[in-house]
Amino acid sequence: MAENGQTQETVTVTIDGREVEVPKGATILEAAEGIGTRVPHYCYHPGLSAPAQCRLCLVEVEGAPKLQPSCVTPVRDGQVVHTESEKALQMRQGVLEFYLLNHPLDCPICDQSGECKLQDYVFAEGRKHGRSREPKRVFGRDDFGGDVLFYGDRCVMCTRCVRFMDEMEQEPLLTVVERGSRSVIDTFFDRGLADASFAGNVVDICPVGALVSKDFLHKARAWDLDHTPSICPNCSQGCNIELHTRDDLVQRLKPRENQDVNAHWICDYGRHRYEWMNRGDRIEAPLVGRGGGRRATGWQDALEVLLAGLEGAAGPVRVVASASASNEDLGTLAALTHALNGEGAVFRSPRAADEVALPGFPKLKRRRDLVPNRTGAELLGMERVGEDDGSGGLTEARDHEGVLIVLGDELPDQDGEFGARAELYVHLGSYPSAAAQAADFVLPITTFAEQEGTFTNFEGRVQRFWPGVRAPGAARPAWLVLGALLARLEGRAPETRPAEAFGRLGSLAAEFQGLAYETLGTRGALVNEPLRIAGDR
Repeated sequence: MAENGQTQETVTVTIDGREVEVPKGATILEAAEGIGTRVPHYCYHPGLSAPAQCRLCLVEVEGAPKLQPSCVTPVRDGQVVHTESEKALQMRQGVLEFYLLNHPLDCPICDQSGECKLQDYVFAEGRKHGRSREPKRVFGRDDFGGDVLFYGDRCVMCTRCVRFMDEMEQEPLLTVVERGSRSVIDTFFDRGLADASFAGNVVDICPVGALVSKDFLHKARAWDLDHTPSICPNCSQGCNIELHTRDDLVQRLKPRENQDVNAHWICDYGRHRYEWMNRGDRIEAPLVGRGGGRRATGWQDALEVLLAGLEGAAGPVRVVASASASNEDLGTLAALTHALNGEGAVFRSPRAADEVALPGFPKLKRRRDLVPNRTGAELLGMERVGEDDGSGGLTEARDHEGVLIVLGDELPDQDGEFGARAELYVHLGSYPSAAAQAADFVLPITTFAEQEGTFTNFEGRVQRFWPGVRAPGAARPAWLVLGALLARLEGRAPETRPAEAFGRLGSLAAEFQGLAYETLGTRGALVNEPLRIAGDR
């Protein structure tokens, strides 16, 4: 193995009869999971310190006088490990029985049911029947503030939540109070988690249903949710997430591990801004005409009329884009602007007053730019307009008298007079807005949750996302709609796959040259040249 140009020292160990070569210094648990061997554990989490207190990951090591905690025991050359020996299995069975002495059997009403490690471990290796005759302890429910509820009866004292607040958030807002069987997690006096910016992660890392989200409480069962890899659209950090969906509605956002971007975490700001994806007031069909003469029509008729209008328009072309659009959308728009001899495109990018960093993983921040693709827009030659909050800067577009093309819904400060003077006004959006009232064409496009594509984050990492819900009505990806217009103007067949739209980016910006859509995978890749853009994003 090579790291930073140097060969990394390795050792050879035998795990359950399989000889493997692993990096020196790795733990037995890491070595086992590296070859696909499951070692049950609670207190260990790859992003936190390992206190070795749950005693569930004990394994038998030949030559050791007793079972060893695999989460903190380093591998040694020639070591022989048994994770499924009679001693290890017997110990795990006893530890699981100990946990169930007080853990309530309320799985039917617990939000964690279906993704609970205690359920999984007991089903796989636990005793068939419990032996305890004593009543279970009762702690009840506690509101920790923010989005977090605590069910003390379910807690197995893994202390992941305490260590996250100490090590990652670096705000020791949680602790263990009392001792022995009376131990319970609690907040410090009146200081709860309401002011913590990353507290939602304690719900993610809780292995049972002790910490739950108020937002998700009793909303859906885990086994009813579809999981789709995606990218958080709420700032330019580009956190890797999963969309958890049911019945074509986004139920929650969960972090997806990527050590190059967000490790195992996401901020609460991004986590809780998803309800806009579920809005029911969608534009579901192409609309043609202004005012009372506006009518719904099919895509073929709408594009035919639009093409005739573009070819007959005499005025200059001005374009306004959204930095929430994908690279494929923005690239196709840039190419169409060039084909129409447009004046270049500008984009809106609302900004926050400050960044909010996770001290334990400082690369992860809620960035100032509250859109996912400012970098992609700038690499494609678009200019940001507006003050720091993203407002203003649209006077020329508002009063433009030629052809006006708007992509995206991020014009909340504009009224029905926006674009009213334009010779031809085309608005591509997902939701009705005042800024689209004067448009000659209102074309329905999908949100990022309904299409496949890429964003470019603050550091120039191009990352893919996939559709988690179906598009309503006739809504289509913007790159597909704009690509159909571009293909007719250029006299060729249109692109029909996002990979083809992505392939055009290299001809528009040198930074995208050499990147292949199919090889970006779920981790992304940096653009292949230094960024030309500067400033705090």
